[in-house]
Parts: sequence; structure tokens; C-alpha cells
Amino acid sequence: MSNKVIVAGVGMVKFTKPGKSDMYDVMGAQAARSALDDAGIDYTEVQQAYAGFVSGDTCSGQTALYHVGLSGIPVINVNNACASGSTALFLARQAVLSGVVDVALAVGFEQMNPGALAGSDAALRTPITVRIDEATRAIRGWDDLAPTGPQYFGGAGAEYLEKYNVTAELFGRVSVKARSHAGRNPYAIFRDPLSLEQVMSSTPIFGPLTKLMCCPPTCGAAAAIVVSENYARKHGLSNGVEIAGMGLATDTPASFKGGSMLDVVGAGMTRRASAQAYEQAGIGPEDADVVELHDCFSPNEVITYEALGLCPEGGSEKFVLEGGNTYGGSIVTNPSGGLLSKGHPLGATGLAQIAEISWHLRGLAGDRQVPDARVGIQHNVGLGGASVVTVLKRI
Repeated sequence: MSNKVIVAGVGMVKFTKPGKSDMYDVMGAQAARSALDDAGIDYTEVQQAYAGFVSGDTCSGQTALYHVGLSGIPVINVNNACASGSTALFLARQAVLSGVVDVALAVGFEQMNPGALAGSDAALRTPITVRIDEATRAIRGWDDLAPTGPQYFGGAGAEYLEKYNVTAELFGRVSVKARSHAGRNPYAIFRDPLSLEQVMSSTPIFGPLTKLMCCPPTCGAAAAIVVSENYARKHGLSNGVEIAGMGLATDTPASFKGGSMLDVVGAGMTRRASAQAYEQAGIGPEDADVVELHDCFSPNEVITYEALGLCPEGGSEKFVLEGGNTYGGSIVTNPSGGLLSKGHPLGATGLAQIAEISWHLRGLAGDRQVPDARVGIQHNVGLGGASVVTVLKRI
């Protein structure tokens, strides 16, 4: 059994607003080709492929990858809510780690519509969605006129503010930081700087959430090529990064019956997934230099700081005010600008995070480069539910 799995190449297309992108299959193929080119590997070397997406046809993975080649390999389609791309990577890594294959491809893509996700759409109304709604109703009440995502994360944000006696400016500062980082990232959609006043005075959405605390719907694709250590050595692939640890956790009863919106939106899953990843990698969060985490809404970034162990429970305000989450601080958080600025094409997000961390560990992140980055953490969460945490190390 190979004892190391290497991300040999990554690729992504610049995310776009809905209506301005290529079709999902074109974007997915482009991202896959970019990852193959980055690795210096031909598609004929790929032995299995995993395609993450949320909305699409039954065999959307085949639709995208058939543009790259008709090699007859297994193509497995993966839908795990907003963690679909990371779950595709989890399975690709598992295939290589088990020794079943030496080369696997993970690709994620999404073609989205404008506006908030329509929680009333039949395709999104599942027994799990109803269960999350019921948990939210029991904890915070329910507003039939408000979009569901902001109710979940706005409710969690309100609970956090009450629990730790802080103001919503904490969330506003996260949005300001996101834009500050995005200004250095040519892949980000929104790159203009924001002031705290602009964030706080933008359109109210739900609870403490304003419009500028919410990520935009986006279209895009990203991919990664993972190989065994033996394959990398044999083929002289020396520019990759190691997947040193990877955890995937789903819900426990606490998510629905624990009485806390923090667990409804995945804090408990993230704690358990990160514990798995840290143990496998032999590190703690204090050893990391850079993190890309799932900031679909600004409150979730704050909640995730603590769930990942980047700061103590209740310590996010101090962490943010002291600049611990940016350049010159303890760990640069979302140097890409995060979902808030780069966008959130559901199936592509996790693999785009992997690409960003890989570029930093390889010294290829340009103006946003985290100096001497050696260890990175990636975090991707989907409600209903899955949380994936990955530890990447420079080789």
C-alpha cells in the first residue's frame, strides 16, 4: 500500500456570474485539462475519475470528461451538497491510498442560476432539508418569506453573537478582509475593497446578515490529479503537494436535536473531520500557515475558526481584531478572497480551495502568496450533511 498520496496537478476556470459562463461540461473539461497539463500527465494515464456536482444530469461527469477522452475508465458521479467537490477528492485519494489505482482525477463543476438557492424547489426539498428546517424552527423560529440558507447561517450567526456577547461588526470585518485578499486574486469575481460601513449598511437579508456577508451564486469548475508516491517518483513528478490527512464527517443527532444552530450549520461535523485530518497528518491547527475555509456566509467563517481550532472557543473576535486571520497574523485565512469574493459554484468549491492551497505551498500564488507556506488546511461543508477537512503539506 502506498503511504503517501500526492496532488500532482490542479486546475480551475475563473468563476463567473450566472449567465456568463460556458456550459458545465465545457468548464469541467477545461478544468480537468488544466490539472492534467499542470501535472504533466496525459488523460490516458488516469485510471479512475470522480466528478462532483449538485445540479445536473445523471452522468454529468461523463458529459464533461468525454470531451477530454473516451478511455473507458470508471467515472463516478458524486453529489454531497456543497461538499461535493471535496468528496470527489476524498474518494480519489482513497482509491490511490488503497493501491487500487496509481492515478485518479477529481473534478467539480456547477452551473447556477441568479439569486438565492430556491429552497421551495422540489429538487431541493428532501427529507434531510425538511429535517434541517425543523431543527431551525425549533431553535430560532421560521420565516416563510426568508430564503433558507440565510435562515440557517443567519440564525447561527445570531446565536454566536448572543452566546459570546459580540456585535455583528465581527461578521462585517470578515467580509472586509475577504475583499482585501480578493484584490490580489485574478480568479476572484469581486475584487473591489469594502469598508466596514459598506458591509454593515448593505441590504439586510436575515438576522445579522447583510447582503455583503453572503456569497454570490456562481458558475465554475476545478480539478485535481492525485497520484501515488511511487508513481510520482517513477515519473519524476516533483512539483506536487502531499495530502497528509483528510477527514469526512456527517451529522450526528446533535445536528438536529442538540439545540444549537452552530451544529445545524456543521460546526460539530467540522470538529470531527478536522480531528481525523490532523491525526492522520500528525499536526495541529497551530502548525498550518494558510487555510481556505467555507465562508458561504461571514458567520460561518467565524464559526469555523473555532471548529477548526484556529482560535479558542469564543475567541474569534480577538482573533479577527488582532489580525490573526490575515497576512502577518497566525494563519492567513482565505487568501483567495473565499466564497464571499471568489464565488461558490457548489460542486467546484472544494477543489478550487485545493488548487489555491496547492499554489501557495508550491510558491505559485503570485501577489497573494503566503510567505514560506508549508502546511495548509482546506475546509468544505455541505448541509444535510458533510464536512471535509484536508491537510496539505509541501513536499
